[in-house]
Amino acid sequence: MSRVSPFVGLLYDQARSGSLDLVSTPPYDVISPEDQRRYLAASPYNVIRLVLGEDRPGDEEIDGKYRRAAELLRAWREEQVLVPTGGPAYFGYEMRFVFRGRPRRTRGLICLVDLEDWGGSILPHERTMEAPVEDRLRLMRAVRANLSCIHAVFRGPCEPLAQALSPPLNDLAHTIDEAGVEHRMWPVPPETDVAGWLAQESMMIADGHHRYTMALRYRDEMRALHGPGPWDQVMMLLVDASVEEPPVLPYHRLLISGDPPSRGERVRDLAEVLQSVSDDDLVYGTVAREGGELVHRVAHLEGEPPTVCALHGQVLAASDDELRFTPDAIEAEDAVRHDRAVAAYVLPATNASRIRSVIDGGQRLPQKSTFFWPKPRSGMIIRPLG
Repeated sequence: MSRVSPFVGLLYDQARSGSLDLVSTPPYDVISPEDQRRYLAASPYNVIRLVLGEDRPGDEEIDGKYRRAAELLRAWREEQVLVPTGGPAYFGYEMRFVFRGRPRRTRGLICLVDLEDWGGSILPHERTMEAPVEDRLRLMRAVRANLSCIHAVFRGPCEPLAQALSPPLNDLAHTIDEAGVEHRMWPVPPETDVAGWLAQESMMIADGHHRYTMALRYRDEMRALHGPGPWDQVMMLLVDASVEEPPVLPYHRLLISGDPPSRGERVRDLAEVLQSVSDDDLVYGTVAREGGELVHRVAHLEGEPPTVCALHGQVLAASDDELRFTPDAIEAEDAVRHDRAVAAYVLPATNASRIRSVIDGGQRLPQKSTFFWPKPRSGMIIRPLG
């Protein structure tokens, strides 16, 4: 049983901060070092300074970048760069984009969700790594705020929620990101019976496994010191998977060392690989050097989709420590071309229902298996814990 509630958030006062185009970012874990520098240069109020601050000499010993984030958050609130919403509310959130040549949208609800240990009505679908969890925990101890939404999906359909999410004419927040995705957010009245509509739904984490794992650890730390409190909840964007059908793009695999692949049928180029890969038919592609030449192949796997599970079970079972990940197939090919990787494994897109079938079978996908897209923007709303 998922328990949800409205909350008071913090919004940028754009008269002071400038446009959200200048101060918002994607989630921290898809930001490259080059992107980080660009966001830092965009505005002194860019949320990057909170979610992914610069590393400076000596920071590690004194938690320097986390302390700077906390000081900035406090200063921005005092200067009213960040201002509270008028009262507790739910928040509708919409992303409009073009996918495979046609206009699409994903619409959901930002709210607080009661934290539960894994295995109840909050379900993971990927494995996590310790270093990112520890990084987010150190940041949380300093800032005491949810700086971005965890993204979750539920089975649905929930028709009352879909009706309640009709956007008004005026938005609380609006921006268009680097990929041309339009992001909108608006208030939904707190008396709306979201809690009743979603009471029997379980939420599968789409994006934010490390942040959710961190939130559980932070909750346990704070409960041990202070008992129950605002740390018992976390800010999430909830999306009805059956109504919205959010695109689930792949993370392609880069094999850093080991034996290059040789199975499969040779094809002309990366474009043909991308045309051939199929989650329905468990077809994946590879890029590797053969006799000094860059060679593209496609190959079939046995079993049931999603393809990424079959690939790890049948081909990459012993290679986890030698893998790196990218959602960009061109970047994956380029890594092989310039000898930064032995091979690239190019995967097809999948869908939320297939991921859910793996979870319902008591399993998890390999790490970095799915790239839910588009991703909600950091900086649209912040939820302070006090």
